[in-house]
Amino acid sequence: MVALVAAFIASTCLAQTAETQAEIKAAAAEAKKVLVEGPSKIELSDQATFSLPQDYGFVPAAAAARYLRAIGNVIDDKSLVGVIVPTTKGGDWFATVEFTKEGYVRDDDARDWKADDMLQSLREGTEQGNASRKERGIPEMEVGGWAEAPTYDSTTHRLLWSLIVRDKGAVANDAQTGVNYRTLALGRDGYLTLTMVTGLSSLAADKPIANNLLAAIDYHQGKRYADFTASTDHVAEYGLAALVVGVAAKKIGLIAVIAAFAAKFFKIGLLAVLAFGAAIKRFFKREPKPAPMSVNQVDVDESPFARHQFPQAAPDSKPERPADAADPANHA
Repeated sequence: MVALVAAFIASTCLAQTAETQAEIKAAAAEAKKVLVEGPSKIELSDQATFSLPQDYGFVPAAAAARYLRAIGNVIDDKSLVGVIVPTTKGGDWFATVEFTKEGYVRDDDARDWKADDMLQSLREGTEQGNASRKERGIPEMEVGGWAEAPTYDSTTHRLLWSLIVRDKGAVANDAQTGVNYRTLALGRDGYLTLTMVTGLSSLAADKPIANNLLAAIDYHQGKRYADFTASTDHVAEYGLAALVVGVAAKKIGLIAVIAAFAAKFFKIGLLAVLAFGAAIKRFFKREPKPAPMSVNQVDVDESPFARHQFPQAAPDSKPERPADAADPANHA
């Protein structure tokens, strides 16, 4: 395993342009410099307060966006609030925090939605988008299914789901399959999204962490879902079901962007794109300084690349029209 990881790091370093590698290192150094360590109170836009727990860190939006762009993501500066990372040993994950200000999202359709129909819509849209991907030399995609079907708590106004996406025809492999575990908290003006990027094999262990982090977010008085005033407040043009399908489809489109980035710089398939979770984790963990390495060793700690591979690991941009977003080719 160590040899495999070392080979992956070495190959990506060789294939990557010097300019890109320098930017990744510089962006990571900036993110580490501005990292806020818990316990601490973090203001999320003008909407909510996040009680950052001990053993976690928060990277503010500007530095987080720079790092995510450096490794190939398309970032919506208007929505990204920051990134949460573990600062102690254990846990190859990170979580983006976004606020989408599109108005009050009605939740009455949550009683009637059918997860199977939503999944089928995503699969059909993904297949339609494959024609465009094929033309551009980007690997075709397929939706493997729900890692966790959408569920909504009407008391707390919180929504969660997780979708599995992989190369078309790829053999299902939990150890090499990445997932975005997505949790949403609805508010008066829009919704906060906490997206944990992890591996499918780690999802069961990491879900409670994501849920606890979401629970640590508290909307300000006057910004809560219950504070909605029908006579004055803007209402979003879509409901919860369209929100799930639209955000998920947008995610698939962004995976295609990352695949193109990888094809250009790394010459590798989607299942070896970039290991976001461990890469970010390594830069922020408080670990003992390692012993000096010999000249024959791969300098893993200084490399911007990760030890593990989480393929589908891109934070969502805001869906322009969630109800129309089931075809991811429109967003790639």
